Amino acid sequence: MALDHTIRAFDEDMGQLDGLIAEMGGLAQSQIRDAIQALRQGNHDLAGEVVARDKRLDAIEAEVEKLAIQLIALRAPVAGDLRQVVAAFKISGMLERVGDHAKNIARSTMKIRDFRFEPLALVPAVAEIAEGMIHSVLNAYAAKDAVLAEEVVARDDEVDALYRDLIRDLIQHLNEKSANVITATELLLVARNIERIGDNATNIAEAIYYAATGIVMPDRHKNL
Repeated sequence: MALDHTIRAFDEDMGQLDGLIAEMGGLAQSQIRDAIQALRQGNHDLAGEVVARDKRLDAIEAEVEKLAIQLIALRAPVAGDLRQVVAAFKISGMLERVGDHAKNIARSTMKIRDFRFEPLALVPAVAEIAEGMIHSVLNAYAAKDAVLAEEVVARDDEVDALYRDLIRDLIQHLNEKSANVITATELLLVARNIERIGDNATNIAEAIYYAATGIVMPDRHKNL
């Protein structure tokens, strides 16, 4: 009877932890979408809202940290249960960083004045893939799906390829059109932040894979 109570209590606490991760993930996705929308539209007001909302992600991360520590101290989880708690703790930090990258994009948007700049058209394509990776990896977390986590990691190559194309175009414009130096420089920062969102999605996927299987995800580049 006591064991049943302990298991039920752990499941309830874990459900609360999962709910906080879901909330963080939803907010992080909204931050990415709004940051890119602000950039596409040249909407400094929306960019300012993205910056202001980042504090909510920070607050939820602190809640996750507190609950994870309490759960480990009070429930003493082991094996797969412990991996779930540790994964949630790590993932909250990664989602907070995703929010930071969205905030950085918004801050760059607030410094840009030339929204007709040609390479800007490439940015939404890169951002859409990165945001899609976050969406998929949150589904993988909810389902504890190691296969879906692997699929998310594979998509990071798409982000990296488009990121390199965008950087190449921006450098070319920097060389040719000195009047757009500020805009090009800020877009370089935007591109880097988007690429880092993809990297964080990959890191989250690797944490999910380990929590689900107890095995470190194989390095997909090892045999390349």
